[in-house]
Amino acid sequence: MSKREAFLESCCTENVDEFLRFIQLHRNKTEPFDVEEVLQEMNRDQRQTLWGKLSSLLQDVLQEGRREEGREERREEGREEAMEVAMEVEAAADPNHVRSVVGGVTLVAAESLKVLQDGETYSSLLEIIHRLHDMLELQPVSEAPLQVQILRLCDAWWKKDLKEKETFGRSAMIIALTKSLDLKKPGTEIQRVCSLREVLLGLDYTSEDNKQVMDLLLKCFQHPAFLRNDDGKRFLVFLFSWNINLISVIHGTIKNQLEFLSMVVTAHIAEIYFRAWKKAGGDFLEKMESSCVQDLMQNAILLHRSSPVYGKVRKIVSYFHSRKGRPKVDKMLSNLYKPILWKALSAPNFEVRANATLLFTEAFPVLDMESGNKTSTDEAIQKQLDTVMVLLDDPHPTVRSNAILGVCKILAKYWELLPAAIITDFLKKLVMELAFDSSSPDVRCSVFKCLIIVLDNSLSHPILEKLLPTLKYSLHDNSEKVRIAFLDMLIKVKAVRAAKFWSVCSMDHLLARLAIASFSASKRIVDLLFKSFFPVNESDKEWCGRCITLIQMNPAAARKFYTHTHKHTAPTNIIKLMLAIRRILNSCIQTQGDLSEINDSNKENSAQAEPLLGKDRAVVSGLLEVVVILWRSVEKNLKQNQEAKKYTFAKFGNVISKYFHAFDDERCTVPLIQMASLMPPAAVPTFSCGVLSRLRKMESGVTSANFSQLLDCMCGWGQAADVLELVTNWLSEALPQQPDKGNVKRKKVQIMEKIESKPDLALDYLEYLFTHSSTREKVLDLDQRKLTQLHTVLENWRSVLFSHLSSTANDKSPSVEIALKVFTYHGRLGAHLQQKSPDGREYLLSLENVAAWIAEEVLPFLTIPNTDGDEEEQEEEGGKSPLLAAQITESFLTLCRDVLLVGLGDEMFKGLILHLCSLTLLSEAGYLCIPAVLLILKEIADSYSPEDKQQEEEGGKEEDATAVILGVVANIFQKIIELLSRRVRKEPEEGRQLCQSAIPGLSNFLQVAQTWDKPPLSGVFSTLFAVIIVEKRHLLQKVTLPEEVVTPESVEDMPPLSSALLSVILKLPSLTRSFLAEVSSSFESEAVFSSLSELAAVLHILSIIRHTGQCKASLKMATSSVQQQLHSHAVTSTDIQRVIYESSVKTLNEILDL
Repeated sequence: MSKREAFLESCCTENVDEFLRFIQLHRNKTEPFDVEEVLQEMNRDQRQTLWGKLSSLLQDVLQEGRREEGREERREEGREEAMEVAMEVEAAADPNHVRSVVGGVTLVAAESLKVLQDGETYSSLLEIIHRLHDMLELQPVSEAPLQVQILRLCDAWWKKDLKEKETFGRSAMIIALTKSLDLKKPGTEIQRVCSLREVLLGLDYTSEDNKQVMDLLLKCFQHPAFLRNDDGKRFLVFLFSWNINLISVIHGTIKNQLEFLSMVVTAHIAEIYFRAWKKAGGDFLEKMESSCVQDLMQNAILLHRSSPVYGKVRKIVSYFHSRKGRPKVDKMLSNLYKPILWKALSAPNFEVRANATLLFTEAFPVLDMESGNKTSTDEAIQKQLDTVMVLLDDPHPTVRSNAILGVCKILAKYWELLPAAIITDFLKKLVMELAFDSSSPDVRCSVFKCLIIVLDNSLSHPILEKLLPTLKYSLHDNSEKVRIAFLDMLIKVKAVRAAKFWSVCSMDHLLARLAIASFSASKRIVDLLFKSFFPVNESDKEWCGRCITLIQMNPAAARKFYTHTHKHTAPTNIIKLMLAIRRILNSCIQTQGDLSEINDSNKENSAQAEPLLGKDRAVVSGLLEVVVILWRSVEKNLKQNQEAKKYTFAKFGNVISKYFHAFDDERCTVPLIQMASLMPPAAVPTFSCGVLSRLRKMESGVTSANFSQLLDCMCGWGQAADVLELVTNWLSEALPQQPDKGNVKRKKVQIMEKIESKPDLALDYLEYLFTHSSTREKVLDLDQRKLTQLHTVLENWRSVLFSHLSSTANDKSPSVEIALKVFTYHGRLGAHLQQKSPDGREYLLSLENVAAWIAEEVLPFLTIPNTDGDEEEQEEEGGKSPLLAAQITESFLTLCRDVLLVGLGDEMFKGLILHLCSLTLLSEAGYLCIPAVLLILKEIADSYSPEDKQQEEEGGKEEDATAVILGVVANIFQKIIELLSRRVRKEPEEGRQLCQSAIPGLSNFLQVAQTWDKPPLSGVFSTLFAVIIVEKRHLLQKVTLPEEVVTPESVEDMPPLSSALLSVILKLPSLTRSFLAEVSSSFESEAVFSSLSELAAVLHILSIIRHTGQCKASLKMATSSVQQQLHSHAVTSTDIQRVIYESSVKTLNEILDL
């Protein structure tokens, strides 16, 4: 029996295992059996028989599978038939077996399509396709390979153009679309969708049955994979040509999605639009141009520049502009821009003009270049060039800036085609006028940024070489961004060799600016000058000569220059320069200061003569400073190369003691000490042995410049412990009473030179050590016992502070200023130590003990001083004055603010500090500490977030610690407002000053509070609204004359407290919106404003907000709420009330007419 006969016999239910064996042989590449070859050997009748038998086999298998599903359902209906069902299941078809048979039938059907001949009957094959198609959409995810097989079969049926292809093609398209949108790597499915695109031509776009297809097609325009894939782009372009009515729907879908797409994906969308337009014709072309391209142009003109889609719309339109010169593109742009662009260029709104300017200059020239009429074309171009010149004189700087960009792009692109006179006019306009536009730094900045574009065209260099020197003073422009843009232009001039940059701006000007420039500007100047003063290809002797020249020209600029040098050359060259400078300094010592070697000529720095320095210590100090700067720049590299590090230490260690002896000038001593700090103490034994002694003998009151370098040395050498011991001893000895242990220690050091204690100098040392990160890290890395000892000594000084507070201090006691500083440093050191050991609470507990001490010992002195008596009596009783108590409390609260700011405070600490704040405000003169308390409230509120609060509520916690803490914060804030109001009433002048001092703290706290929309912090704005209304109402009730009824226009016209609060609220739009929301909610919550004065007070507040121009929508909403209650006061009893009512109505109408 032949293979074809055996295969034909196997295609039945009885021989299904044999059928599956043949399928397995086909799939095995090592076996010679191939289904396609067998089908080709069969005649038509045999193929008909084969398809009929496969159809019956498929029907039987599918029915058996359905019976299995029925048995499963029956199994779940009751246990009484369990045994019977179990027996039936044993004889049931295995699901894997069914899947294998269906897969085999699908394979044979697919191979049959390859050998199907014209005119051959395939009704049985059509039945097979129908059965497979019916089960296609019902396949579970676990049977995805089988689904792919059937999908390919439907795809092949469609391409073969056989009967009922529309049905199978539609299903294949739907499934392919669905899979391409769901898969993570849909490349293959997108390719299949693209190959099936002509299926859509047989579908009715308006039919409700195809709604699923339509939804899937529109999702393709939102899927990045389709937008990036070449086949996906081809398919999306095809959709534009499927149905003319679909174009607007697609365009709307893209516009709605545009906000959420990246600029990269937007570029792909632009390509799709262009290809769709290029492919369109007839009505489709007209629809594409009017509904899509022109709509995008219109939006690019009318959208606000702050719109999230503005840049993306511009990206799409720019893609069309970039295709200028291609067939029909210029004509299309000219036709579509004609009705909108020229009108927009003269629109009253500056944003419209600015947007239109960008489009116009980018698409220049906007005309049909294929018209063939040269005369009319030249006239049109000249007219457009005149329009550009007019735009350069536009009254708004944004339009001028855009016009500058456009002009430079036009010059760079069309330089060869434009007349010389026009080019000269444009460049003179830019360089002679707009570069000096005093009304706008943005315009000046645009000139320099855009001239870089012109410099890319080498034909522009001759004329720019003559014009650019007029811009030299722009290096000193009062705007930083203009200076940076000018430097970028100089770098471009140097890069393209358009001119010698020092002929545009002289070296003296560049160095003068470098000396005082910011980091951004200085790194550009160094980039410009690097090859001039550090020619890498020259010898190190030449480097030294240039270095001396630079120091002589401008020492400050030299320091800046060598700070950035390591970014431009290798560390090896840096070390070579350091050693070369060392040789120069050594020769200077040998010749007693003669530095008359070095340096031929500097080609880029107007030929300098050989420097004859003689005994110029300014140059010597400059060279030493350069060595230190260079050393620090390669310090990390030296740590990685121990051999180079040892060599450098050895070279400089051999001579540094001689440098100290030879260069004893103060200008040289400072860099020498810095140099010594970079080396180990063994490398500078003579100097290192005397540093601690110099620190000990330092006089009190000296500036930090006298000891900062010495402290750096000690810390750099790992001897910070000695400095800390010195500070600890000085502070211990300065205490009025010394413990016995301290006396013993002093006896032990009697053999040394006795030096008096210097607590003020000790504090200066501590200030420097803890202010600079490099020294602070060294100190905090010391042994914990030494730090704890210092912390304890600082804590003991509280007795000195209390003695001044209680007026029990004697003449020998340290001053109150020193005691207060020590108190502050005790807290700061505790905070640092707590951060170093975050697992414990030892130092937080220390701060909590200080808080308790303040509450018990300090706050009783926080009283209002008696104003009776003369000033001398008050000065004698200064110890009992609340001023010191307020200083102590404020300094501690400021420290606690810092602790909270860095996240060191836990819930217990926050609670204790809030308790201290409450006690402080309850003190008689507690109002003096209001600014410090506000800082605490802000940090505590900021340590929580509304999201955390919501999660706690959802979690159903029994005790909400956050709510308790924030409730206390809200209560303290209300107390602060009450204190401010009371002080303004009792002492108006002092109250005004207090309100002004509280403004920064109020602003910071309210910015945090406005992020909460739930109690307790949401009630903060209610408190503010109430106090402002009360204060203004009180003022209106005192009015006796009609002319006194005046609507305020600014916060200065309001009472003192209201003025301060409103100045804070109106500073930020977000605070203003939150305040207006509180005004609206007050009226919506059925709160009745009982008097006309209250409503007038509200309108006065709203009037002030109106004059700021902020939050117009929220303002009108709040005003509408007032309007509803104002009408109830239309009938008034007195003349004053009538005047207030009429003034209120007038103010209300002015606000509503906005």
